[in-house]
Amino acid sequence: MFLRCHSRKKNGKSHRYWSVVESRRLNGGSSAQRQVLYLGEINDSQQQAWRKTTSVFDEARGQTRELSLFPDDRPVPMDVSEAVSVRLDQIQLLRPRSFGDCWLGCLLWRELHLDVFWQGKLADEAGSVPWEKVLQLLTVNRLCDPGSEFAVHRRWFLGSAMDELLGCDFAVAEKDRLYRCLDRVLKHKDDLCKHLVGRWKTLFDTSFDVLLYDLTSTYFEGSGEQNPKARHGYSRDGRSDCRQVVIALIVTPDGFPVAYEVLAGNTQDKSTLAAFLAKIQSLYGRARRVWIMDRGIPTKATLQQMRDDKVGYLVGTPRHQLKQMEKELLEIPWEQVHDSMRVKLLEKEGELFVLAQSQERRGKENAMRRNKLKALIKGLNRLRSQMIPKPRRRRISRDQLLRRVAVLRKTAGRVASFLTIHEPEVNQEVDRSTFTYTLDHLAWKRSLEKDGCYILRAWLPEGESWPEGMDKTAPILWQWYMQLTHVEEAFKTLKSDLNLRPIHHQLEHRVEAHILVAFLGYCLQVTLRHKLRQHAPGLTPREALSSLGAIKMVDVQLPTTDGRTLLLPRYTEPQSQQQMFLDKLGLTLPPQPPPRIRAAGIAKGSIDRSTGGLMT
Repeated sequence: MFLRCHSRKKNGKSHRYWSVVESRRLNGGSSAQRQVLYLGEINDSQQQAWRKTTSVFDEARGQTRELSLFPDDRPVPMDVSEAVSVRLDQIQLLRPRSFGDCWLGCLLWRELHLDVFWQGKLADEAGSVPWEKVLQLLTVNRLCDPGSEFAVHRRWFLGSAMDELLGCDFAVAEKDRLYRCLDRVLKHKDDLCKHLVGRWKTLFDTSFDVLLYDLTSTYFEGSGEQNPKARHGYSRDGRSDCRQVVIALIVTPDGFPVAYEVLAGNTQDKSTLAAFLAKIQSLYGRARRVWIMDRGIPTKATLQQMRDDKVGYLVGTPRHQLKQMEKELLEIPWEQVHDSMRVKLLEKEGELFVLAQSQERRGKENAMRRNKLKALIKGLNRLRSQMIPKPRRRRISRDQLLRRVAVLRKTAGRVASFLTIHEPEVNQEVDRSTFTYTLDHLAWKRSLEKDGCYILRAWLPEGESWPEGMDKTAPILWQWYMQLTHVEEAFKTLKSDLNLRPIHHQLEHRVEAHILVAFLGYCLQVTLRHKLRQHAPGLTPREALSSLGAIKMVDVQLPTTDGRTLLLPRYTEPQSQQQMFLDKLGLTLPPQPPPRIRAAGIAKGSIDRSTGGLMT
């Protein structure tokens, strides 16, 4: 990189503009140059009416001053009292750090009015740094480069431009302050959800009359003994060896979260719905809503209670109910949704039942069922082969046989019910005649035909119209049920992109505050996703953040002739791809931060507490 001077005459006066240029050697031997930083105009010895002044923060005086900057190859006019002569030949670029992604995160934070909300909630909390800015720091970190509070303190804050964006020094990222912030936010969770719902209605005209409800789990690193909610239970992460908590989440079909709750790790799915119905009603009042849920969440009693309370639903149903309606469904013709999916609708006792059959899912389930049957039969044949008398072979005992058959049954699961296994009686000789099995071919064939089928059930109070876009037809109801993938997508985003798991906190309120910060990060991301969907379809939030993250901020250091140092924080100019992204979203990068002038005598390489990083 090198410093380039651009000369221009304007109104008969000469002006010089300076920029930092990067030069790259190409394969053919030629070179390409790109302007990285624009430093602006530095005065020549012009008349006073044409001199350019700059607001510079004087760290020694603690105040902002208007200074005229002159290069050291030009004399400073005698009539200028507030002037600084800089040595352009000794320019240094220090502290490169991420800017673009952090700036976008802060922009989304303000667009959701989270700054106003948290300032109102945390204004009475004592602290030398506003707690709203500490929480903003944690949330933007969760969005851009998720890490622990200690990682934010030790590494990420120093490598980001959050000091300039927040207008705070390194005190905002002190380790204890980050943890103390977690102690203050949890009590405002419900008010936060109501605030966000209002903002999404304003920004995107979002409807909240259809709610998607599902649960997931996230596990702990450590014993979690200090947290009463940390329990062993069914792990969606495949970590049954770790204690966990269960997270219940409600989102709209567009992915906007409405509410969430942190539950004990051993909570059963079917025990959560009643409390959530009451919670949503207390937060947002009674309204026409349709709940879409998976089959393991509602019980018969809960569905009956929902009908009594005039609450609509669309839920999955256990497959065994197919037997109860099989004859009635046989008389109804199929409706084709697409090439590999067909559905049919049955109205019974005021409810709608949708039978769906997926050819792709049927083929997959058939293959899995056949593989389990083959493994079971192969294991039984192996046991039978061991009963053939051979020299030096110990005959298998009845107890050994029963144990091995039990293991094969457990591995095969429900497939074992299609085999009738005849085992030797007590005191009966164990051989191939006393140990046999037979396959129920008719039941096996029927089970293969039912593979790929599942049932949905729906109900809406009489006199109520279905939500916009939802109709009383089998294809439409099936398509709405498929919206549950948005909840799964939200869980995937929380766990993978926002690094929710594993949880290292041990105290209950810190664990829930950690989840709240991840929830805030998801709120920023889902807002960005909908902005991209409107203006730049096909671009994901992660790709957008990664692209803008290439815009860096550096400190341009210019020594002065009087021994002081002029620091100009400058972000690099966006490249064509980044500028196209900004143009699509109608965004404009903020003005460059104001310069600072530092007195001589600060040790080189020491920690700069005003910016939160190393000077060199």
